[in-house]
Amino acid sequence: MIDVRRGSDRYEGGASEGAAAGITTRYAFSFGPHYDPDNLRFGPVMACNEESLAPGAGFDEHPHSHTEIVTWVAEGELTHRDATGAATLVRPGDVQHLGAASGTRHVERNDGPGPLRFVQMWLAPADPAGEPTYTLVRGIADSTPYAVPAAGAVLHVRRPGAGERVAVPAAARVYLHVVRGDLRLDGGELGPGDSARISGEPELELVAGSPAEVLIWEFS
Repeated sequence: MIDVRRGSDRYEGGASEGAAAGITTRYAFSFGPHYDPDNLRFGPVMACNEESLAPGAGFDEHPHSHTEIVTWVAEGELTHRDATGAATLVRPGDVQHLGAASGTRHVERNDGPGPLRFVQMWLAPADPAGEPTYTLVRGIADSTPYAVPAAGAVLHVRRPGAGERVAVPAAARVYLHVVRGDLRLDGGELGPGDSARISGEPELELVAGSPAEVLIWEFS
């Protein structure tokens, strides 16, 4: 089964919901005031949020627990600080992973001169106990897998050129999110912000209609 969700259909949040000025969020799953009992999660994925922060905007210190948080910057530079002691700048091409475990706190800001756009994905761990962890992989290479063992998940970042084909992992469940570009999946078109929830489809591939960037999760 292939369940395509359009970026234009995401729940949208911003200042009208009490968010700080300069922040707009588009949610792929039920989130906060956008409660949808039929769209709570897919496998371990509980959230896939597209965040846009104006210069100077940010999320003040706030808590997380029982969540594996993976962040991908599409444009700009994300300033991140957390209770593990990490203080980093996350740039396009970097994979950031915060394992909140039994509880931690962090700050996310746009301290740069231009706009910041990033995708943040929340995964539910099989065991929420333990100590928080922080990992930052600089400039991850195309198709290099990044494993999140706590959630039984592997992330593949793919950047196909126009006309190139990308094999979809032959896993029981796959979740993919298009960051940029246009792709074809099983005869259907996907564009920026679109996602697909795939179950039991072992021989799929993506075909790029233009240079693209896509985040592909496979779940064991």
